[in-house]
Amino acid sequence: MTAKLDYTWRLRELMATRGMFSTTDIRPLLIERGITLSPTQIWRLVTEKPERLSLKVLVALMDILDCAMEELIVPTAVAGRRAKAVGENPGSDTGPSNSLGALRPKRARITE
Repeated sequence: MTAKLDYTWRLRELMATRGMFSTTDIRPLLIERGITLSPTQIWRLVTEKPERLSLKVLVALMDILDCAMEELIVPTAVAGRRAKAVGENPGSDTGPSNSLGALRPKRARITE
């Protein structure tokens, strides 16, 4: 098995440690730094783990919260399954099996 990379988004936690308990608390601070997001976008940014994030938004958040990127985004490893190779025996992790003949269709016979 190989490790699959993931991350923990700690924006809400860091906001709470700085006394910001509402998503509306961060909006004027973002606007001061030239970042204009709708209330819905800010709510998603705070309450959900973003899949895409502008570097300008990231830098603004780090400035607002006076934190480093490692405090805001914590990398984590998730155990994942290795993809099976073509022809690999489903019950084995050792490699391709020698039973490919069993997977191939049989040739049709013409009888008269």
